[in-house]
Amino acid sequence: MATTLDLADSRGTANIGWLRSRHTFSFADYHNPNRMSFGVLRVINDDVVAPAKGFGTHPHRDMEIITIPLSGALRHRDSMGHEYVIKAGEVQVMSAGTGITHSEFNDSDTEEVSLLQIWVLPKEKGIPPRYDQRELEAATLSNHFQLIVAPLDGKHHDVIKINQDAYFSIALIDAEQSIEYTKYQENNGLYFFVIEGSINIGTQALAKRDGIGITDTDALEITANEKSKILCMEVPMR
Repeated sequence: MATTLDLADSRGTANIGWLRSRHTFSFADYHNPNRMSFGVLRVINDDVVAPAKGFGTHPHRDMEIITIPLSGALRHRDSMGHEYVIKAGEVQVMSAGTGITHSEFNDSDTEEVSLLQIWVLPKEKGIPPRYDQRELEAATLSNHFQLIVAPLDGKHHDVIKINQDAYFSIALIDAEQSIEYTKYQENNGLYFFVIEGSINIGTQALAKRDGIGITDTDALEITANEKSKILCMEVPMR
């Protein structure tokens, strides 16, 4: 088993007033040649957006963009005509494909919004753009890795689909409980991100907002030291 540890305090930082962000991988003005990606997982941005502020209309193409609000709500608009509010407890996927423009603004005039913005390189370029969002049922996450994002292959139902052989799962683990994650595809790597709490993966302790990439293993046991929320991103290693 090979591991790459990305501790929370070692991430890149950005603060432009209305936006505070921590970057696990190189992004914008943060460049670290040792942190460019984990396989096709290209971006994990941990963002906090000020009330009524946000990302103005801008373009993307050939990228799978997953947004997971952690608190508050975002208002989404795009060039396909979608206008939705996505809030904590939901997940949004935008397949940029041949090209799309969109904006994301804090939907509150008084409260900050906290979110994870994650980019995954696509399996196939030049496909039509797509948009989807789903609500997560908290009961299905209890001491269990619930699949929330899966490939466009028709094998998994009631989850959001992306244009890549990637699988995203979330678990809420009670203190002193252990659960197992088993890979969906043999050659994929696993990237675990601690949203809340603290855990152990083998002998490695991980705290809030720590991340770890793991390859050359098919299954892992995760033990929570306190009530914890964990995101697992299983992705091709190119």
